[in-house]
Amino acid sequence: MKTPLAATSALLVLAGCTPASPPPASSSDAGLGSYLGQELDWRACKDTATNTADAKLFANPALQCASVEVPLDYAKPEGERAHIALLRLPATGQAEGSLLVDPGGPGGSGTNLVASTLSLWQAGPISKRFDIVGFDPRGIGSSTPALDCYTDKEYDAGAAPRFGVVYDVTSAGQAAELAERCAEGSGGVTNLVNAGSENVVRDMDITREVLGDKKLTYLGYSYGSQLGAMYAATYPDKVRAIVLDGAIAPDLTAQEFRLSQFAGLQARFDDLAAFCAKSPDCVLGTDPAAANDRLHEIVRPLIERPSAADGRKVSIWDIYLGISGGLYSQARWPVIVSALKALEAGRAGEMLALRDAFYGRTADGAYALDPDTNIAVRCMDWPRLTPEEATALARKVGEVAPMFDLDVFTGRDFHSECEAWPAPATGDDPWLAEVEDLPETLVVSVTGDPATPHEGGIAMADALGAKLLTVDGKQHGAYLLGGSKCVDRVVDAYLLDLKSPPADARCSL
Repeated sequence: MKTPLAATSALLVLAGCTPASPPPASSSDAGLGSYLGQELDWRACKDTATNTADAKLFANPALQCASVEVPLDYAKPEGERAHIALLRLPATGQAEGSLLVDPGGPGGSGTNLVASTLSLWQAGPISKRFDIVGFDPRGIGSSTPALDCYTDKEYDAGAAPRFGVVYDVTSAGQAAELAERCAEGSGGVTNLVNAGSENVVRDMDITREVLGDKKLTYLGYSYGSQLGAMYAATYPDKVRAIVLDGAIAPDLTAQEFRLSQFAGLQARFDDLAAFCAKSPDCVLGTDPAAANDRLHEIVRPLIERPSAADGRKVSIWDIYLGISGGLYSQARWPVIVSALKALEAGRAGEMLALRDAFYGRTADGAYALDPDTNIAVRCMDWPRLTPEEATALARKVGEVAPMFDLDVFTGRDFHSECEAWPAPATGDDPWLAEVEDLPETLVVSVTGDPATPHEGGIAMADALGAKLLTVDGKQHGAYLLGGSKCVDRVVDAYLLDLKSPPADARCSL
């Protein structure tokens, strides 16, 4: 993740926000005393990074790193331990507490987010009064044990189940192989079955306690908004301030939410087509109504004959990933148009670069967005789909988002990537009811968000009794992302002094 926008654009659209039930217990549970009393050992971050890109970011002397010990399995707190990686930009003045930050995903690294946006935090007012602390949820980034199913080279080669409309899992045997690979690469079954969001929320509360904060101050983008809402539902008396940016819908089932995401992507593709049609040589044609068919003409040949770039095969799945990631921001529309022109001419490099940006792939071939973690969290949070349901979902996506070319899936049956997972899912569906007796929180929602539609932001604000900041624009997320001084002022005032905006607050990008 090179910027906050890159961070969120790599973390949600096809990965999906993963609804789950709030954990039933609190950090005051018996057996957690040794965790709550630990002291953090803040050090230079140079040895913390897991790839060369992060190593350069983490080398900044302004940053400090540490890790928090948490139970790997909260039912057995005396057993194996996990370590949650933290990266901190200390407050330049007297610290009033910590701002805990998560970029979303699942699979996104909060340590990377804070390090890659360091200059924005240093230029703003929050870092004068709060330590800015990014954390890597369990299994992600520098946290251990890592969740690992496939190597980066296997993802490059398309050997792993592809991120897509649904994962490209077409048999029970393939689903079983996926579960076996994940268990083997992640150090055993225990790590896999404790990867769900409910445990991440409990980790967050131990982290809050160890940081010395009586109450949580939190900023969560995208899937990070789910973590913040779950924390609020579980520990309402431990909330100081929570900002949920690019907030997801708490009132939809997992399948409904996935379909709403693709409908949002289709709406932005329609906008892209209209933008492109103003040019007489638009690669999608001058009739926006025909843009879906025109896109199919360009990408369909890759079904049988994948292209190549950078020594790698480029499949139709890669193309759709690149387009989807590009649709996260209106500023990238010209990049998508250029990449489609090049692709039609037989050059896939620009589209591969968009795909790599979606994954957060670094120059050394590492993936900042961790697809393996996404699988593990999804499998513990979302209800299992039967093969019939998985196949039907793919068909429905083709209906709500025809840019994805229903014919690609014709004649194919799908299986859930979680079909052979070694434990049942723990999530509720929908995942959040109304939360009462909660301090006022803030939801930020962009009207043209392609990944977390605005309707979901409204529903989130209603569920939490939160103030809603409506942002007119067409991108995913807003705070520090789009250069909107209006948005930044509203969020800063809330985080610093708990000053909430009026009920009809509105900004634009």
